[in-house]
Amino acid sequence: MFQKGITGFPYYLGIASLADIATRADRVVVLNILGSESRQVTPVSHAFSGGNIVFGTSPGRYGQVLATPIGDIPVFDNVRAGLDAGHNFMTGVVYLPPSGARDGVAELVRVNPDLRKIVIVTEKIAVHDAREIRTIGQNYGIDILGANSLGVADSWNRVRIGGALGGDNPGESLIKGSIALFSNSGNFTTTIAQYLATAGWGTTTLISSGKDIYIHYAAPDFAYALRNDPRSKAAVLYCEPGGYYERSFDAGKPVVACVVGRWKSRLTRAVGHAGAMAGSGDTAEDKERWFMERFEVDGLYTPERPVASARGAVVTNIAHIPAALTAVMRLNGIEPDFPPRGTLALKPWMVNDQGLALPPRIALQRVEAPAPYNAQIQALARQVGAVIPRQGMKDASGASFMDPATQVTYLHGHSVLDLALEPLEANFALPLVHEIANANDRAMLDIAIASEMNLVGDPAIAAADAARDAGNSPNTVMAAAAALIGPRRVERTLACTKALIDLFASSGLADPREEGFPLSTIPIDDATRALFLATEADANDPRPEAMLAAVGARGGRSVFLDFLGGLGARVSRDAVLAAIATTIAWCPLMRKRISRLTAETLPWYLRLYGVMIGASIPGAHHQHGSLCGISREERFGQWTMADFLCLALIGRKPTEREARPLQILTGLLISNGPGSITAMGAKGAVSADGPQTPARVHINKAMLGCLSHCGFSHGGNGYEGMAFLLERFEGTGLDDPADPNHGIDLAAMATSFANSYRAQKIQSRETGTAEQRALPGVHHPVFRGKPVNYDPRERFIARYLEEHGDYNIFHAFYRELVQALYDTGASPYVFCVNVDAVIAALLLALVWREFRTGILTAKDLETAAFNVFLYGRMIGAAAEIDDHLNRGRNMDMRTPQERCRFVV
Repeated sequence: MFQKGITGFPYYLGIASLADIATRADRVVVLNILGSESRQVTPVSHAFSGGNIVFGTSPGRYGQVLATPIGDIPVFDNVRAGLDAGHNFMTGVVYLPPSGARDGVAELVRVNPDLRKIVIVTEKIAVHDAREIRTIGQNYGIDILGANSLGVADSWNRVRIGGALGGDNPGESLIKGSIALFSNSGNFTTTIAQYLATAGWGTTTLISSGKDIYIHYAAPDFAYALRNDPRSKAAVLYCEPGGYYERSFDAGKPVVACVVGRWKSRLTRAVGHAGAMAGSGDTAEDKERWFMERFEVDGLYTPERPVASARGAVVTNIAHIPAALTAVMRLNGIEPDFPPRGTLALKPWMVNDQGLALPPRIALQRVEAPAPYNAQIQALARQVGAVIPRQGMKDASGASFMDPATQVTYLHGHSVLDLALEPLEANFALPLVHEIANANDRAMLDIAIASEMNLVGDPAIAAADAARDAGNSPNTVMAAAAALIGPRRVERTLACTKALIDLFASSGLADPREEGFPLSTIPIDDATRALFLATEADANDPRPEAMLAAVGARGGRSVFLDFLGGLGARVSRDAVLAAIATTIAWCPLMRKRISRLTAETLPWYLRLYGVMIGASIPGAHHQHGSLCGISREERFGQWTMADFLCLALIGRKPTEREARPLQILTGLLISNGPGSITAMGAKGAVSADGPQTPARVHINKAMLGCLSHCGFSHGGNGYEGMAFLLERFEGTGLDDPADPNHGIDLAAMATSFANSYRAQKIQSRETGTAEQRALPGVHHPVFRGKPVNYDPRERFIARYLEEHGDYNIFHAFYRELVQALYDTGASPYVFCVNVDAVIAALLLALVWREFRTGILTAKDLETAAFNVFLYGRMIGAAAEIDDHLNRGRNMDMRTPQERCRFVV
């Protein structure tokens, strides 16, 4: 039966004034009170409103309660049960899922004749159900607000019903004043109230109307109640496209209308609010025009053109609302409710310019946050390093990813193509500092690696030699040595690193290269001092002094080394390594680019790098004071990572021209993303140890996981391209692969092979024998199908070599070969020369002289190819190990049983 409401309305409307929207007399029931949203919001509403919620419903949970700061709210299976228990109410709040909202409204109306209002928080209710809800409300004389609403609130009555207007601390936003708010957006209802306070305007009643297809309490209803509310001197409306509710809006009081959503006119489906889709004549532009005509203004209000009248103003940016309202009210002779509270200028509570020198206009100054946030921020400021949330990391990585379109891998935001052009020291540091190391840090890393490579007298080289003599592959040889660099081998240097971070964390040190830092301000107790000092066991180790001398020789700077120098006694190699590692990690640690865990474990990685590279050199070349005949002083004070790797590969220091391709090779091989076999091996080892208890994760074992997942098909296959080139160039008399005047007809050589290859393919098809194996370095499943195909990684390196005037005959031959294969009909289009061909060409050129003179055998070339892969991949493994250690969960690399297959 249709109920009669306010006279003059074509439909039922019971609320005569905004003062009646949310009052202290309202008794409220909440449907689905224990749902995830209500459980968070309802206790705040109940406490703020003085305990206005009498009970809630949640089927099957009778007898439970929802705890709030001012007492528990009882829970019943249904509304009838709550009424029977003596809990009377006249207002309902609906938190039910969309499919249940209509039935919830029906239940409220059916069992409670005293019901007067319903607030529906549920969004995306079906149109058919919304129509039925509307009909129920009209027939039974119930005012319905919503759906998709964040509820209603009253700043004078200090009441909030349904939703989260005012957030977790409503009193901060719901400030008593003279402005009513009506908004299609729930979140912006609170934001606008906060913005108004900055201009001195408080609020009366706030209504989040929602923006589903049906708005049950719409702009005309609000206009009537506003007209009859003596507290409200003006109103702010926030409107989105869709619907004609605002077309004839007239409250008889000043209004600022904020109309947003011009961009939505280009959409073909709803984004966000289901009702914010314009039909015909109800776009954002249409609504702007309606209000401008009503207010008798000829444009939008902006700071540059403040168009307003005594009736109102139209804005399209919520930040303009306070100024527009002030202008409108001034034309009505009305002053703000209270002095302005702050401004809308950006007031960052935390500032981190990442070390960049920003222009003054955008270099924002930090503003002290109000309590209690200031104390929380101060606690964060005392926190050293980044804090990284943990999650399952199977088939995932926060360190690397591969672009599927280009097959180019990125490590901490840098493509391996770019890394191939960086100094090797920068690449070895990148996994652990997440940025490109500066010259000082690169020099420090050289010294750290140099100090760990010579393994004379170390059981690690004995283990490596034993593995080598047993005929094991190069990765197994490295693994034998790495296995001995366990926790006890790094215990002291890790402790020294932790102590240095503790000592300097609150010192204000921003850059460890700083000159004249007041070290006297760093207090140190006897136990900590003793941690850094050499013991009797260190008496015969000359490396601490050699490392310190090398820092001076290279022009390095470190406040931490200065600190050790001021202890007045001989320090240990572990202490020097810790100081070098802390120097490298300090800036990214202070900028929270890396975690404290990463910084504290950095010495373990540096020691592993040195031992693994050193283990690839046979033990006979490790002598007291020299490695492969190179003195300790020279290696520590002058040599670079490229020199170290070349020494391990061919037993000598490279020329500048030779060092460049080695740098490129290593950079290209760093990573193929978290899906590569080596990455999964490293990540699996961390997962098995349990990264949620980081101290139990053995980083050397994780590196073994990478090494054990290398093999002759993944790592050792780099030799296939070299073997192919050796066959082609056998008997050519090639002397220098870098000399473009080599006198060899590459085109003829390529054509001859292409003809032979084509004939073999034809014969294989005719005889039905197996297809001959694929050509190493030619073709790629991703880069195919065009008349001429290119691997972008190969083209990148080719351009770089050309720009530097470098020539490589083996690479040039590959370029001739793919064209010859097409010209002779051996391939349907011009295959790409893939990145594996580049690797084979660069590496073979590097070792060609030693191979030609018999210093290196074909077996040595295979070992060299494998080791180059390992040098690059240990960098990528370090990145995945550190990332999984910081982010991963225990046992997260398992495959669920239901995804496993049994094969017969």
